[in-house]
Order: sequence, then structure tokens, then C-alpha cells
Amino acid sequence: MNRKNILLAAILLPAVMAFAQQYGGMWIPTELNEKEMKDLGMKISAKQIFDSSKPSIKDAVVQFNGGCTAEIISPQGLLLTNHHCGYGIIQKHSSVEHDYLSDGFWAKDMNGELPNPGVTVDFIADIKEVTGQVLAGTQNLDDKASQAMIDKNLETVKAGFKLEPWQKVIIKPMYYGNKYYAFIIETYKDIRLVGAPPSSIGKFGSDTDNWVWPRHTGDFSMFRIYADKDNKPAEYSKDNIPYKPKYFLPISIIDKKENDFTFVFGFPGRTTEYLPAIAVEKVMTETDPAMIEVREVALKTLNEKMRTNAETRIKYASKYASVANYWKKWIGEVEGLKKSDAVGKKKKYEQTLIAKNPTIKPTIDQLNNLYNEQSPYSLNRSYYSEVMRNAETLSLANQYLNFMQSYEAGKINDQTLTAFKNRLSGIYKDYDGELDAKVTAQLLALYADKTPAKFLPSNFNELKDVNKNIATVENWSKKSVITGRGSLNGANATKDIDKVFANPAELIKNLKNDPIIQLTSAMKETYMTTTDAKYLELQAQIDVLQKKFMAQQMETDKNRKFFPDANSTLRVTYGQVKGSNPRDAVSYGYQTHLEGAMEKYVPGDYEFDVPKKLVNLYDAKDYGIYKDKTGDVPVNFTATNHTTGGNSGSPALDAKGNLIGLNFDRQWEGTMSDINFDPRFSRNIMVDTKYILFIVDKYADAKWLLNEMKIVK
Repeated sequence: MNRKNILLAAILLPAVMAFAQQYGGMWIPTELNEKEMKDLGMKISAKQIFDSSKPSIKDAVVQFNGGCTAEIISPQGLLLTNHHCGYGIIQKHSSVEHDYLSDGFWAKDMNGELPNPGVTVDFIADIKEVTGQVLAGTQNLDDKASQAMIDKNLETVKAGFKLEPWQKVIIKPMYYGNKYYAFIIETYKDIRLVGAPPSSIGKFGSDTDNWVWPRHTGDFSMFRIYADKDNKPAEYSKDNIPYKPKYFLPISIIDKKENDFTFVFGFPGRTTEYLPAIAVEKVMTETDPAMIEVREVALKTLNEKMRTNAETRIKYASKYASVANYWKKWIGEVEGLKKSDAVGKKKKYEQTLIAKNPTIKPTIDQLNNLYNEQSPYSLNRSYYSEVMRNAETLSLANQYLNFMQSYEAGKINDQTLTAFKNRLSGIYKDYDGELDAKVTAQLLALYADKTPAKFLPSNFNELKDVNKNIATVENWSKKSVITGRGSLNGANATKDIDKVFANPAELIKNLKNDPIIQLTSAMKETYMTTTDAKYLELQAQIDVLQKKFMAQQMETDKNRKFFPDANSTLRVTYGQVKGSNPRDAVSYGYQTHLEGAMEKYVPGDYEFDVPKKLVNLYDAKDYGIYKDKTGDVPVNFTATNHTTGGNSGSPALDAKGNLIGLNFDRQWEGTMSDINFDPRFSRNIMVDTKYILFIVDKYADAKWLLNEMKIVK
């Protein structure tokens, strides 16, 4: 790819970087680590961030459609989130005549905003700790009886909340079940699409730049919340009016400086910060490498054909990106765990805890024993699940096996059959049976080579030879109904799924004689018999001990402020604007600019093309008020905020609570932060608000939206 060296975006930083920040953390907003936040530069109080009795910043932060985060940026319910969070919605509105993914979409006024049935946003009205009520009566009970009492108490506690008709309550365990918190949720159901840049801005650099810094991505889209005449949640109606929020975020376009305080407010998905050293060691040396290895083989095989065949490249572009996404993340995670000496630090910490409280030693010893006992089952689970996921032919066979079992159990009706056929049609749309035969052959050889014989079906070692496999699997694939290369009564599954399923009994007879089905069935049965039950049995024991270990850590280490692992509930994380030194002699600055996007620009490329109008704005240096002290428009920046999946679309705020950016990714050298946050390496990546407003104003000519906002200059 003809691009200038992206390291032009980097600046030299001191070889040793000093960090005032000691903690990462996804803090419950009612229990913030306010002292460290103030020490790092925060100018507002914790009450201004979360207050259930009067308007606060939390009233501007919502969970978007059950997954991402979004924030309100105007007094008329205007929402900002990531482009990738709104992507599926934008896609549904797109057609050949109106290709909003390629061209972008901008409503000219509120009448032009597009409704989205089924899309919701959730506000958190309040958070209450309910540990005492949930754990009441569990003392001195065994694990099974204790859980039964907890389940009973949960229902009683839920029933005790006095809720409005539009509210609900969920209760979530924290600290591995040592504490419980209730979240009062208000759900709004009329959410309309307001604007989105073209994918060439919103997904600029897509696969190549994923998890990577420097970035130059305008990953944002805009929606609006509508409510009934009383400002309450309502189903879509043309009579609904824009929601009037209790609070909305002012947007700052003041230049950023290194070490500026920042915090991120959102709904992070899952972290595991309190695992014992043995668990982290297993992830770093066994399960992550196994999953990386499987995906590496699949990606290499796909890439060989994608490089030489344009049709395949287009058909597999999204699929390849999906496979590569966590492959790249896991590589970064392993590197980060090693570089931060995560296992060594945890072992040292465990010894410190034992010195203070010797009763912790038996807990750690038992955890070590259990993880070592679980290790072969966990490793096989990683290989098996990844082979089944990435060998699409086996994945398809598994779908057909499920159909066969459901049909023979009398569980298939017209509705479930239609849903099943639709699911298959979606898979076949971007499936190449001949190519996947090669992927499957390679992965079967890898699985046979890496897996102990006791975890394999009989005679599976015959599949260790890749070259023989390719011939064998290709022969099976050519004749198989499930690959769409064979047929049933002249009907092909990729072209006429209805005819293939016209006579289910005949189809099942055919499938039972299909060698791909037979192999998949043998693999599945062997896995379930030898691995799954034992893995889950040991995991249940680990979970009980992990709860005990968590309680012991909190009781023993009085000098440490603990935060609960992320679990898709509302959290605050904080840090400072910073560049990074991820590797020897590699230093990155904290800010990228539009010039860097133009250095990457490749006309017509599916990742690095940019719209002609953006090129014209760059050439004319028509930046308005959105340029910074360099004279260029800032695009993305990094900071030491502790983020993870679910933080996509989260607001990044400054010391005074003004919106300065939109979180969308992490730097891959720091993706180990899900397990071991280290401010030296962990960086979240955000779209700069200057770039967002520049695109809205100068590119989209949507100044009417700017008029709604409170812009801090």
C-alpha cells in the first residue's frame, strides 16, 4: 500500500515516563476514587458526576441499544455515539438509491430524522447497594443452599422497589458476589437517526488500523431521543417530541495538552482484574496462544485467495475483519501481559497478602491446584471452540446437526424452520465452499496435532497430514449438501434453500451419510464427553474460591481502593491525556491530525479512501474554529483511561466535565488492561470533538445541529 510512514504522527517522548496514576478501574459512580481523580487534575466534585437527587452528568449518559454507550449533547435530546455502534442501523436505512454507508446521511431538520423500531437507550436513574438484603440468611449455608437463598432474596428485593411504569430494576453482583447493587433503569424507545459521516470517514483505516495507533478515524454518528408530550418514554409516534434531558454535555474545542485530566463515563462490558497469578499465566501461555494459532492459520489461508481474487476479497472482507479483530487483540494482550510482568506482579502481591493474612495461602494453593487440573480441559476448549468457529464448513455442519436433533425431537415448526433457513441463507451469502474446504483441512490438521489423543475421536490422528486433508476435505465438500457444492434432488443449499428443506426426513437421511456431518458429530460428542463437563465442574469450584479470594483481598489490603470488575453497568474511569512508548525506540504522540489521514489516503481503497470534499477542505485549509495550535484539525487522541468493550461511544470529559472526545478503541499493546491495567502501556483512543464538529459543520453543512449545542471555546 502506497502510504507515507505513519510514524510521522509520532513525537519523541522522554525515555522514562512518570505516572501519577496508580489505579485503573471501572468505578461505580456512587463510589468514585475522588481523591486520586482530584490529584490528577479533576476540577469538579463526585456529586456533579452522579447525583440521584438533582441533575448531574450521569443524566447525559445512556446505554445505546443494549451494547454501546452514547451521550446527550443538546437540550433537545441529541445523542452522540460511535459510527460502528450505529452501523447496523445506518445499514438498514441504506439502499442502492440511498447508500448512507458510502455517502453518509444528514437530516436537514427534525422532520428528516429517521425512526428505528426496536432501538432503545437506557438511563440509570439511581444506584443502590443492596448487599445486606441479598446476602441475608446465607451465613453458614453450603454453596448450593446459599445460592438458593440469594435467588429468593433477589426476588424479594426487586419487588420492594417502588417503580414508575417506565422503570425497571436489575440487581448485579459485584466483587464475585461479595456485594450486590440495584440499578434503576428508564428505557426510551423512540430513537431516530440524525446524521452519520460516510464510512470512508467513520471507518477510515478499518481493518488495518483496528487496535492500532496512530489513528485517523471519525468514528461517530448522531441520533435523537423522542418522548411523549410529558417527556416520558413512548413507542414511536409522529406526535412524539424531542426529549428534554435533565442534563446535557457542553462540548469543548479547547486545545488538549499532555497530562490533561480526562475521565470516561459509560457501560464497560467485562474485565477480570482480580484473578490469581496462575489464571493470568494460563491465559498468557496457553489459552490466548491457542486461539491466536487457530485464527492465524484461518487468516493466512483466506488471505492467500483474497490477495489474488477480487470477488473473494469483497465477499470475505467483513468476515476476515471479524476473525482478525480478536486475533490482533489477543496478540496485544499476550505482549502486554509479558511486558507489564503481570504474572510476576500478581505473585508478589499474593505473597504480600499472605504475609499480612496467612489464611489466604490455602485459598491460593487451592486455586493453583484447580487451575492446573483444569488446564488440559481449558486448552482443549480453546482449540475446539476456535476450530469450530473458524472452519465454517464445520460450523455449518454443527447448524445442521442442531436441526437434525430438533426435528427428531419434534421441536421444529414452520416458524423455527423459517428462522433456521434464514440463518443458513445469511451464512451462505458470503461462503465459499471450495475456499473453506482448505481452511477446514488446515484447522483439522492443527487440531489433530495439538490435541492429546484422549480428547479426540478415534482415528482422528489420520487428519494430521495437511496435504492429505486438503484432498479428503475437498472431496467431501464437492459432494456435500451442507457446503452448497453438492445437491439434494437437484437443489442447491446456496441457491434454493427451500427445496433442500422441502422434505426434512429425506434431508436428514442424506445428512446422516455425509462424512462432514459424521466428523463434526464425532468431534462434538467427544468434546462434550471428555472436556465440557469436567471443565465446567472445575470452573464452578474455581468460582467459589475466587469469591472467597476476592473477599480476602478486600479484608486484608486496607491501603488499596478496590473497584468491581466491569459487567456492563454504568462506570467511571479516569486518567490523563498521554502518548506512549510501547516498544524500544518507538514513541507515539497523543494527538493525530487531518494531515495524517491525507498521508494514509489511497484513492479508491476500501480502507484508506476519503471523500473528495474532505480532500478539498484539507487542500484549502478551510478549518474554521476547529484547528488547534498546529494550524491543523486534530482527529484522534489517546489517554490512560481504563476502557473495554461497551465503552464504545462513551464520552471522554475534561477536568470540568466538558465533552472533549468520543471513545472508540484501545491501543493494542495495552489490551491486557482487561486483566491487568498498567498506565505505562494502556491507552484508550478517542475521536476529538474538534474533528466531530468540523465534519458536522464544514463537511456535512449541518450547522443547524451546532446551533443546539453548547460549545466551549
